[in-house]
Amino acid sequence: MKAVGLFVAGALCGAAVMAIPKLVAHFHKETHATLAGRNAASGSRLHTEEQFEFTANGPMEQVAPLFGADKERVWAAGWDPQFVFPNPGTDKEGMVFTIDHHHRRALWVNTELDLKNGRVQYVYVVPDTMATRIALRLTPAGDKTHVAVTYERTALSSDADEHVRQMADGDRGSGPDWEKAVNSYLEKTRR
Repeated sequence: MKAVGLFVAGALCGAAVMAIPKLVAHFHKETHATLAGRNAASGSRLHTEEQFEFTANGPMEQVAPLFGADKERVWAAGWDPQFVFPNPGTDKEGMVFTIDHHHRRALWVNTELDLKNGRVQYVYVVPDTMATRIALRLTPAGDKTHVAVTYERTALSSDADEHVRQMADGDRGSGPDWEKAVNSYLEKTRR
C-alpha cells in the first residue's frame, strides 16, 4: 500500500513540474499585458513584444545565413545596411551598421550570430524614438527550417508611443511576408 501512495505522490509531483512552464508563460503574458496598460496610464513609455513564425523551404545550413545583415540583401527588398564594422561589410557577430528608418537613421548592433545553432539577434536604436530587439530562433524541420521571430520595441519619448504601437501591429503580421520573400529567394537558387 505504501508503494501505491509513493507512486501517486510521484505522479502528482511530476504533473505539477510539467505544468510549471505553461503557468509561467501564462503569468508572464498576463503580467506583460497588465504592465503595458499601467505604463501607458502612468506616463511610462510603451513597450511591445510581438512574435511570428514561418517555415523556410530549405535546410537550416542554407537558411540561417540569410538572416545576417549583409546576406539579407538577397531576399529583403529595400534592405541596405551601411556597415560601420566590419568594413567592408560582412556578416559576423558584433557587426554594426546603420539603416534609414522613416526619415531617421537607426543604429544596429548584432548581439548574436550563431548560425550553426540557429540563433540570431539584433538591437537597434532610432535616437529619441525607439529601441528594438529582434531575436530569431531557427530549428531544422527535415529539409525545411522553422523560423521564430520576436520583436521587442520600447518608445523613447511620449511622441514615439504611437509609432511603436504601429510598428508592433506591423510586426505581428510580418510572418507571411518574410516567408514569401525567403522562399521566393530559395526557389530561385534551385533553378
